[in-house]
Amino acid sequence: MRRRALLGTAALAVLVALAGLLAYLTRDGRTPAKAIPVSASSVSPSAQPSAMAASSSPGDRTILSIAPATQDPIAFGKAAASALWSYDTRAYAQPELLAALHTWMTSDAKYADTASVDALVPSPVLWGRMADNGQYATASVNEAHFPASFTQAVQSDPGAITQAYVYAVTVSGRQSIGWNGSPEGGAEARSTTLAVQCRPSQNCTLVGVFPTVSP
Repeated sequence: MRRRALLGTAALAVLVALAGLLAYLTRDGRTPAKAIPVSASSVSPSAQPSAMAASSSPGDRTILSIAPATQDPIAFGKAAASALWSYDTRAYAQPELLAALHTWMTSDAKYADTASVDALVPSPVLWGRMADNGQYATASVNEAHFPASFTQAVQSDPGAITQAYVYAVTVSGRQSIGWNGSPEGGAEARSTTLAVQCRPSQNCTLVGVFPTVSP
């Protein structure tokens, strides 16, 4: 597995103080935990149980979401998770999806973990196989919150968050998948924990995706 993009010692000092939630972003040479993979449903749609799935029109490019202008990490986390769980092989190529997701990322190179986002997008080869079936996915978000360990760490050291203004946000929802001939093909519950940067007087941006979900 390729090595993740790393954040640097400045980020390490902040994130270790926040209960180690972002420790996978350090420069200490440890092998990072594996990112949440693309669902196996993307490989074999015929194996999915029948379920209602939200449908989009073929060629609909609106699924390439634009990051919202908000200073609320919870609201941003919801929107980011929805974008990460959505794709449409009928409407655009894999590099276009990657480029769209990169616009959500923080411009601060010390903190941006673009590799953790890229790891959630199917490879070009897999994307091609999915496109042969006209596969697409839409997402709905049910809830988002700060993980308990993050909240406790901030309460213990309120000043730590002001070094990078990086928040952990756990989002839960549902991903619905369809393909040619099966617009109601499959659906599954999804959860993810994101690192979101919301500096004062600036709109929130995405730092990265945690390798595991924090409750």
